[in-house]
Formats: sequence, C-alpha cells, structure tokens
Amino acid sequence: MSPSVSFDLPIAGMTCASCAGRVERALAKVPGVETASVNLATERARVQAPGDSLPALRAAVEAAGYEVPGQRLELAIDGMTCASCVGRVERALAKVPGVGEVTVNLATERAHLLLLGEVERSTLLQAVERAGYQARALDTDAPRGDDNASRLRHERWALLVALALAAPLVLPMLVEPFGLHWMLPAWVQFALATPVQFLLGARFYRAAWKAVRAGAGNMDLLVAIGTSAGYGLSLYQWATAHPGHVPHLYFEASAVVIALVLLGKYLESRAKRQTSAAIRALEALRPERAIRLRGGREEEIAIAELRLGDEVLVKPGERFPVDGEVLEGQSHADEALISGESLPVPKAPGDRVTGGAINGEGRLRVRTTALGGETVLARIIRLVEDAQAAKAPIQKLVDRVSQVFVPAVLLIALATLGGWLLAGAALETALINAVAVLVIACPCALGLATPTAIMAGTGVAARHGILIKDAEALEVAHAVTAVAFDKTGTLTSGTPRITNLAAADGDEAALLQWAGALQRGSEHPLAKAVLDTCDERGLTVPEVNDSQSLTGRGIQGRVEGRLLALGNRRLLEEQGLDGGALLESATAWEAQGRTLSWLLELQPEVRVIGLFAFGDSLKDGARDAVQALRERHIASHLITGDNRGSARVVAEALGIDDVHAEVLPADKAAEVARLKAGGAVVAMVGDGINDAPALAAADVGIAMGGGTDVAMHAAGITLMRGDPRLVPAALEIARRTYGKIRQNLFWAFIYNLVGIPLAAAGMLNPVVAGAAMALSSVSVVSNALLLKTWKPAGYEPKED
Repeated sequence: MSPSVSFDLPIAGMTCASCAGRVERALAKVPGVETASVNLATERARVQAPGDSLPALRAAVEAAGYEVPGQRLELAIDGMTCASCVGRVERALAKVPGVGEVTVNLATERAHLLLLGEVERSTLLQAVERAGYQARALDTDAPRGDDNASRLRHERWALLVALALAAPLVLPMLVEPFGLHWMLPAWVQFALATPVQFLLGARFYRAAWKAVRAGAGNMDLLVAIGTSAGYGLSLYQWATAHPGHVPHLYFEASAVVIALVLLGKYLESRAKRQTSAAIRALEALRPERAIRLRGGREEEIAIAELRLGDEVLVKPGERFPVDGEVLEGQSHADEALISGESLPVPKAPGDRVTGGAINGEGRLRVRTTALGGETVLARIIRLVEDAQAAKAPIQKLVDRVSQVFVPAVLLIALATLGGWLLAGAALETALINAVAVLVIACPCALGLATPTAIMAGTGVAARHGILIKDAEALEVAHAVTAVAFDKTGTLTSGTPRITNLAAADGDEAALLQWAGALQRGSEHPLAKAVLDTCDERGLTVPEVNDSQSLTGRGIQGRVEGRLLALGNRRLLEEQGLDGGALLESATAWEAQGRTLSWLLELQPEVRVIGLFAFGDSLKDGARDAVQALRERHIASHLITGDNRGSARVVAEALGIDDVHAEVLPADKAAEVARLKAGGAVVAMVGDGINDAPALAAADVGIAMGGGTDVAMHAAGITLMRGDPRLVPAALEIARRTYGKIRQNLFWAFIYNLVGIPLAAAGMLNPVVAGAAMALSSVSVVSNALLLKTWKPAGYEPKED
C-alpha cells in the first residue's frame, strides 16, 4: 500500500447535513482511509488515505449518490521519444494525489489530465521532471498556433550537418562493391565522427541519463548505448593497432546510425505536423478582430473585448468573428471548413451564423450570442483535440508491451554479446552484433502506431463535418452491423409539406389560393406548408376578411365574397359532409400516415372544395444512405414514435429492413437493447437531444446535427450537418482508421520480431539496423497520413 496522503475533494450534490454525513460514512468505508471529514459550507471533503486510493474514494462518493467534479488540464510534454516514455509520464502523473485520469499522447506530445480536488500545477510539472521530461501547462481555450515549426527547423539543420559529416565516413563502404578499396585515415574518421557523436547526438545522452536516473529505459538509452559502444570500440582498435597496420574502425557505424535516427525523427516530426493539420486549419478560422457597432459608430476591437449582446458588422468576404444572429442584411455564408457543407448557406434576418464562416456578398449586422470557448468553432476544436488525444482500447496492449520492451531489449543485447563470445567470436564481432540489436529495437514506431492513425482519421473526418468524440467510439464504429434511425429530423426534414392535393372541380391553383388566403398570418406549420407551395407555384394569394379560428377544427374566413373553412375531419362531419368523390383519396392518404385538411365552402352553399394531405418530406440523400449501408451488409432499422402508416411509407421509400413504429422516446432505448441482445453491434442515429437515451444505449451513438444547433456531446459521433449520407461515411472513416491502426501495429511489431533475431544472428550491421529503425517510424506515420486522402462517397467538398 502506498504512503498516506491528504486528499481535498470537491463534492457536488450535497444539500443538507445528512448528505455530508452520508458522504463521510461512504469515505470512511474505503480501505486504508484514516480520517474523513466533510464540510457542507465549502462542499469539500478532507481525507487522509493511501496515495493510490483516489479512484476508490471517487467511486465511494458516486455510490453514495454524489459527484466529485473534475477539472481538465492539458500539459505539453517535451522529451518523449517512444512508447515507454509515454508510459513513464503517465505513471508519474497518476501518482500525484488528486489526479483522477491521465492520458499521454506521443504524437501530439500532450498530457490530458482530470483533476479531482486541489492540485498545484507546480506539483504536476515537478512529477514530470522527476520522470526525466519537461512539461508546461497549456490554456485549453487559447489558440495553439504551430508548436512544431521552430523545432522542425532546428531538427532540419541538425540533420543536414549530421549527414554532411557522416557522408565521407560511409562513402568507402558504398564504393567497395565497385572494386574501389580505400579508407580515410583514422584521425579524419575521428574528427568527423566525434561532433556527430557528442554534439549532434547530445540529445540522446541527455534523455538517456534522465531515463536512467528515473529508473527506466527508452529509445534514447538504446541509441546512446549502441553508438557509444561502436565509437568506444573504434577508439580501442585505433589505440591498440600495431604501427603501420590499418585498424578496422566503426566510426562510420556510430555516426551514420545517429544521422539516420535524426533523419527518422525529422521525417516523423514533419509527418506528425501534417496529422495535426485539421486543428491548425480550424484554428486559422478564428478572426482576431471585429467591427463593433456602438452608438451608430463603427469601432474595430480585439475579439476578447466583445461581450454577449454586442452588435458587430461583417463586411463581404470577411469571417464572422462570433456566433450570432443576423439582425440586418442578406448574404450567403461559406461554412465548408466548419460543417463540411460545400455550398454557400443563405443568411437573412433571424438566421444564425457561426464564427469562422466566411460572409459572402452581403453586408450583415449580427448580434453576438456566444464568445470564446462557447462558440461552435471552439467546441469543434476541443472535440477534435479530445478525440486525437484519446487512446483506443487496442492501445492498452501497446502500453503493456512498452513497459517491458526496453529492459527486454537490453537483456537480448547482453545475451547476444555473451552468446557470440561463448561461441568463440572476436570481441568486436560480438559487440557489433549487440549494437545492431540495440539500434534496430528502438520502439518509436510502436508508440506512434495508434495516435497518428487516430489523429489523421479524426482530422479528415472533421474536415467533412464528422466529429468523432473519442477513440473508443471510433473503434466500436468500425464493427457496426446494424444502424437504427430515428425518423423525424433524421431521415425526414421534420417540417410538413403538401404531399398530395385534390380539387373537387380539378382546379388545383384556385384550391391553393383560397387555402393560402385563409392561412395568411398564421404561424402553424401546416399553414406555412400551404403558403410555401403557393410561393413555389407563383400563385397570388387573395385577401381574407372576417377570419376566425374554429377551436379544435380549423379556421374560417370570407374570401372573394364566399365563406370558406379549412379544417380536419371533425369540421367535415359537423357540416354533414362525407367527402364525396374525394373520400377514396382521403382513405388512401390516411393509410399512409398523412395529415388531412378539408377545404369547405359554407356560404352561399355547403360543399367540399378540395382536400390537402400533409407529410414530412424525405431528406436528400436518405435513400443513398440506406443503400450504402446495405452494400456494406449493415442492416437498417427505423425506430419512431410516429404512426405505423407514416413509418411504413418512409421505410418502403428508403428500403429500410425493419420498422418499429409508435415507440415512446423512453422505449427507444429498449428497442436498441433488444437489437444488441440479438448479437448486433448497433449504431443509433438521432437528433442528439430527444433520442439521448437511445443514443446512450447503443454501442455507438450518432447525433445528427443541424448547423450551429448541433448536439456535440450527445453521442460518440456527431454529424455537423443533417445529411443522412454522412452516417455510412462516418462508419467508413472509422473502419479505415481502425484498419490503419492494425496495419501500423503489425508493422511496428514485425520490424522488431524480424529485425532483432537477424541482428542477434549477425545478419544486420548497425548501419542497416539504423536505417530499418528510421524506416519503421516513417512508414508507420506515412501509412496513417494516407487517411488524409479520404473523401465521403458522392461528395466533392470545397478545398481549403
């Protein structure tokens, strides 16, 4: 059991003294707890307990019905080179009292922490430093910029110098197959190799020393030991050589290995920079200044000075500085990099705009509705960053391997050295083979295999309007065998329109004009459907007089001298009418789940003029989405609260396999659970709010967004625009990303599984081993970058 420390935990949900007592008793039952006291006024608990008991304390509080709220913190970590470094930093931070969760990402060089209680940042930074690395805290809401640009320039210069010094050393070996046998003098080799070994290679010695001091191993330790052994052997051979005899030196091996490692690190850094291009592209959308309207005057100010409710002026071609509502003006907005929508979106008074989108041809006056970290763009950036920082469940295997990898390699190298010596080989042969083992076994590729694929996959998905919330959702989504759709707002537009109409005398234009007159000024969705149809057909709507509502039945008014009424079947029956020749159409449309409205003439005579059928229109691409799922052998299900007729019509029109109609919102989760019980891996697609229980019950929830109203935290995957075709696209990018993870892990393991035995058997010299090691890291990252070429089927999104 670890030493006892003091925890200061925030407790949420307590309302009275009995709550505090309940929490105290729950904490006191945790094994190892010495004291536990709860202060209701400060809503905090002071606990004396073993340092590793925080998860148990948190679980005890939650079991008692309360919560330990956490604070998110992000640290930049410098000095990590391989998977074993990641594990060491995670273990160091996890030991700090108050750290609830910690995830370290080698590709982003970030540590993401959940802090429970008061934890000093200096304590966290010191823990990282004791582990042999450097750390600094990051502001999660501030723009990141391009952290790697200056480092990349430095690495490039170091690489060029190393290659320039190593080239003369390796040249004799390259020309030997052509019959040219010559060698540089020993002192020239020494002069060229020494700066590479101790100046350009100093980074490996520093990192190796920190690892040894922390009682662990990493890639730098393997490189430092291996190249130092080759360099030291060369000095020994030179010093003990007989006068006039040219000794066999290995300066070129040590120098070239370091140059190749630097080449691999440079190519790796450049490739990692490309994997984070999605974040940088989103960051670049944030304007720095805005034009605020105050007292009739225009003033240019920094974005940080804006407040909610401020009015800003957005000129043609400018980016919207904030999320807001259009107050004045007409224009279009280019939201391609935010929602993936390639076509400009029209904007008029009352419409919402998203910060970062580009204003089109019009001049707009906008009222600010969200700032800073609460804007849609900021939330998208956080969501993409969280997904790129997260670990896929498959990464747990890598973490377990990396903990023992470096010690195991050191033992194999020692066994190689001893084995060759026992076999009667010369010391230099045994030492060179052991060096080859150390060099080829660097576990860089192992640490990069998963995070680079996740970064590339989630980045390209975000560019096309698909936000993957975490790596676990990505890993589950690739195996989905059934997709359950909500109907309204998901496969259909959610707004009624006229699907059928019939005029008793055959004059549909007059029928629409009279109905439109009765609906003038009404806000009812059906009234809007009538007026929209009139607009589409270019019909002029006449004036209406004496208009009045008929409660529970419809509306009536005098149009062109006649008293007309528009309403439901109850209105029809009150007038003693049965529908006449339109009755057959009414029966058929009702069977399809349509809503019917009858247009009647009440004066000078009572008769049926016509009939309207209203229904929800299918979204563009809904049929394509279901067809794409079928081609991937993924079953489709419709789960809706609508009537069976309406549900059946939608299912038949789209080709959906199974229909569950008249399901209450609370029962949708049960339907999802039933599908899962049948052995299916289920994705639930809904609007992210009303369907929240079903989204949570599914193996992976997909929230169908709608512009700025997207429900980003309702599901594992969020679609930034309400296009059903993004559903199969999301499953496809998840499948491809998971495929890249498996490919990368295969190559990372196979390099070592094949290379280490070959090196131990004396079949690889250190130069070839160094080249193979560098190639392993570069190949893994390059393979992940192939995901950046992915595009959803059927789309030609606008280029950046």
